[in-house]
Amino acid sequence: METATLGGGCFWCTEAIFKRLKGVTSVVSGYAGGNPSADGENPSYEKVSEGSTEHAESIQIQFDPRVLSYEKILEVFWATHDPTTLNRQGPDEGTQYRSVIFYHSNSQKEEALRSKEKMEKTGKFKDKIVTQIVPFDKFYKADDYHQNFYDKNKSSPYCQIVINPKIQKLLEEFKKDVKEDTNN
Repeated sequence: METATLGGGCFWCTEAIFKRLKGVTSVVSGYAGGNPSADGENPSYEKVSEGSTEHAESIQIQFDPRVLSYEKILEVFWATHDPTTLNRQGPDEGTQYRSVIFYHSNSQKEEALRSKEKMEKTGKFKDKIVTQIVPFDKFYKADDYHQNFYDKNKSSPYCQIVINPKIQKLLEEFKKDVKEDTNN
């Protein structure tokens, strides 16, 4: 198994997307990339939302690289959020919603840099990609009510308006990579 840690806006959205991919064994919502002196060892949602911790809402993905490549994870990452908006995804605004790839190894760093360059060259985005590519340091799991939020709250307005279109895009663009049973 390998680990990928990404921030692409609200972790409810990114978790709902990545847990649906074949080869993913777990996705955990949490926080990464902050200032340890500002948040201690247990940052809260409230502190992160204030912006004082410098953390990004992130997900940590455990995946089987024999089934799902890191390259494919990055393809899904670019396709399911806007990497050109600084500290914002849709209605969510603040540094905690920044686009960021936390690499766990030199090979992940190299793949992330290649992938970002490739996306910039496609011309898919009219604006410059602002996604940060930084070394992974530490991941803090968010409170339980944030875990599997979409699957527990599908009828909430946020899920209907913000998350559903992202999942629909995943199903359209990456159909062959999506699990048949998305509850796992």
